[in-house]
Amino acid sequence: MIRAYKLYNDEEGHSRVAVGTVTDRTLTDAKAIQFKVTPPGTFYDWHPAPTLQYVLTLEGTLEFTTSTGETFTLTAGDVLIAADTAGKGHKWQMIGEYPWKRAYVLVNTEDDLNFVPNE
Repeated sequence: MIRAYKLYNDEEGHSRVAVGTVTDRTLTDAKAIQFKVTPPGTFYDWHPAPTLQYVLTLEGTLEFTTSTGETFTLTAGDVLIAADTAGKGHKWQMIGEYPWKRAYVLVNTEDDLNFVPNE
């Protein structure tokens, strides 16, 4: 299984994070894919996810902060599920000397997500 973090909105609209995995047992119906590279030292202030999407980190290390103050570190090989599409959202900053290379995979609905939270 592959480590995954799911950003989501709680009942009050705040961004939260759940830690878990994605498995190889489920196919996810995707509607688009986009690749992006961001240089080291970059940060992105508060924002909600623009759409429901997987963010597959190919290279780079980032620290994310949710609107409730939770933090986590995303590294190469991790999957981020960005489902916090409302409210203040989250912010991130790059850590280290490598660029953030990633693929955004847009999915149709939360029913399509392949996420198993840790117990």
